[in-house]
Amino acid sequence: MRVGIISDTHINSLDAGMVLAEKLLKGSFSDIDAILHAGDHVHEDLQSCFSPLPWYCVRGNMDTSCDMLPTQRVVSLENTRIGMVHGWGPPDGIEKRVLGCFSVNEIDVLVFGHSHRPVCRNLGSVLLFNPGSPTDRRSAPYHTVGILNLGTEITGEIIRID
Repeated sequence: MRVGIISDTHINSLDAGMVLAEKLLKGSFSDIDAILHAGDHVHEDLQSCFSPLPWYCVRGNMDTSCDMLPTQRVVSLENTRIGMVHGWGPPDGIEKRVLGCFSVNEIDVLVFGHSHRPVCRNLGSVLLFNPGSPTDRRSAPYHTVGILNLGTEITGEIIRID
């Protein structure tokens, strides 16, 4: 199973959401089975732009219109337990803060966002995965998204989209 990972899209309109979805679905996400969004959608109906793909998300600090979204969750896909949380505070130290939201025995992968800095690395038994941002790179050198490959082995890749 291939899962598209995005975060920090900061989409303000459905038109902008459709442009992003079309770009990703014709490109990096052309063969994915589901999408995980690690918060800061901003537009509450961004999910509809990626329909009919299964969509799992959490609320970020900029998601003021998305109060019904969970702030953290665990999603099970292909016998893989994926913890999701947006994150908070300065970029330095974010990995430690978000890891504190879950027991390492509870998850196999931790998907987070907030820093706009892509991360894909193992820390003990957990794969830490931040896809960066496809729309607002801030201090990152590129706009990025991610792909999680789930199966007998769990792997992730950060994909530059510009």
